[in-house]
Amino acid sequence: MDYSSLILLVLTGLGIVSGNSTITIAMVVLLLLRVTHFHTAFPWLEKYGLTIGIIILTIGVMTPLASGKISISQVIESFLHWKSLLAIAIGILVAYLGGRGVTLMSGQPIIVTGLLIGTVIGVAFFKGVPVGPLIAAGLLSLLIGRT
Repeated sequence: MDYSSLILLVLTGLGIVSGNSTITIAMVVLLLLRVTHFHTAFPWLEKYGLTIGIIILTIGVMTPLASGKISISQVIESFLHWKSLLAIAIGILVAYLGGRGVTLMSGQPIIVTGLLIGTVIGVAFFKGVPVGPLIAAGLLSLLIGRT
């Protein structure tokens, strides 16, 4: 067995032990791609996986607006309350950090390993969600002065 598969198995185990289906499913899919020798999928996933994930995440976040659970009047009212205005400002900051994170991760792939390990630990043991690498990379880019 090769080391990549072994690491994926360990991460699958972490997902199972921690009860985190997101990690478990992701690692099992990657393992299946390896065992079925569907290696042509890896470059495609590396290139488009993040974009597809962000699209799906955006769809999930915007569904209450599209379904009518959030009305246009609620959207307008959000500009009148300080908590909503703070949420808008933080949303802008996080989007900015995510953009910096994508740039850093594509420009310095060695950093990706540390960010992924940190994210897996955060997801597996602290009930986090795996959107951390982008924000973590954005914060890291601010700390190390890279874009």
